[in-house]
Amino acid sequence: MSDKFDVVVIGAGPGGYVAAIRAAQLGLKTACVEKWLNKDGKPVFGGTCLNVGCIPSKALLEASHKYVEAKEEFADLGIQADNVSMDVKKMIARKDKIVGNLTMGIAALFKANGVTAFEGTGKLLAGKKIEVTDHKGEVQQIEAENVIIASGSVPVNIPPAPLTEGLIVDSSGALEFDEVPQRLGVIGAGVIGLELGSVWKRLGSDVTVFEAMDSFLASVDQQIAKEAKKTLTKQGLKIALGARVMGTEINGSEVTVKYTDASGEKEAVFDKLIVCVGRRPYTESLLANDAGVSLDERGFIFVDDQCRTSVPGVYAIGDVVRGPMLAHKASEEGIMVADIVAGHKAEMNYDCIPNVIYTFPEIAWVGKTEEELKNEGIDYRSGVFPFSASGRAMANNATEGMAKILAHAETDRILGVHIIGQNAGEMIAQGVIAMEFGSSAEDLALTCYAHPTLSEVVHEAALAVDGHAIHMANRKKRK
Repeated sequence: MSDKFDVVVIGAGPGGYVAAIRAAQLGLKTACVEKWLNKDGKPVFGGTCLNVGCIPSKALLEASHKYVEAKEEFADLGIQADNVSMDVKKMIARKDKIVGNLTMGIAALFKANGVTAFEGTGKLLAGKKIEVTDHKGEVQQIEAENVIIASGSVPVNIPPAPLTEGLIVDSSGALEFDEVPQRLGVIGAGVIGLELGSVWKRLGSDVTVFEAMDSFLASVDQQIAKEAKKTLTKQGLKIALGARVMGTEINGSEVTVKYTDASGEKEAVFDKLIVCVGRRPYTESLLANDAGVSLDERGFIFVDDQCRTSVPGVYAIGDVVRGPMLAHKASEEGIMVADIVAGHKAEMNYDCIPNVIYTFPEIAWVGKTEEELKNEGIDYRSGVFPFSASGRAMANNATEGMAKILAHAETDRILGVHIIGQNAGEMIAQGVIAMEFGSSAEDLALTCYAHPTLSEVVHEAALAVDGHAIHMANRKKRK
């Protein structure tokens, strides 16, 4: 006889574990199925984000940035730090310790909230039954009144660059290098490629990033993207646009990349090659043929605005459904669905999901880009303010970047906020909150900001929408 739960969540990533905890907090008998094993072969929670994604990559980004600061920038502050070196193995060990602490933390939260954990692979059967196959191959069935699918995504592999252990790796493998490669190639100039490329460039690698598209960061506001490319190139990243990788060849401990660009066929030789060309929804062995859940043409589970699938009582959230593949988007969807299952009214504002690229400077945005507004024929006004005019940015020795606010020409409602600069990932929350409450640019302009702070750059950008920025020459004034 199978166990029966009010809610069963398949997947314990940032969408799944949050959904499970929320459901349990609302008094629902909840279970969560997770198959992830850590390096030691032990079951852990947290999914890609916590184990081989968001958290470990930020640990390496932070360590490598502090290394560059100490080696190249401390002297500007009057700090003498000679013979600075990086212990890569210790850096990786610290990253692993952080991941371990957080995965144990989720296990403790499950226990504290009464979530039953099943270790193994979950498969949705007809009638909202879930088949769980543990790591020994033993199978059991559990039943649910409601099912939340949160199976996440996996890296996309490409035929021209098949993964080869130790030489051609995906984003997970790039977090495990135990020494700095002298020559590093990265396929894909998206979020992951730029972050990982930045880590190893800071530590001494000669990094080349191949991007098949002719434009850089096409989904980012192009004024911000242009500034980002200039800054990252200045830092030493070689960004090859319009460069399509056609094949790879392994010769001993080297990888030869064959690619084409506007000038024809070319080759480049690397010690390591990272493949970062995107991610795809993970649905392998997830759904029985008679489960009734529909997939779209790209392999995503079809859901409505409240994450309901084609089967009543079955929901899907996170990377396995439409929308940006972001941990925080998955978490908020998990909370929304748990609330709906518990009988509450809940919805999510998909127009207010922030995006962050954790290079230095960070790149963050929410809402529409200037290009999108032009394409949609929306009349808008723009306010831009540079970090170079910020007293706090000068004090921090971090004057690169700008904040940009786009507002509706008639209503002044904020349509988009875009920031490149130190701590942009923290500062973008101002834009998210403002847009969530339907604020105007004037609302931000009339807000009292603490001085001196980096956030004053956002304040001045809001003032600049009307041509009233205080700390720069005004180029326009609102009539």
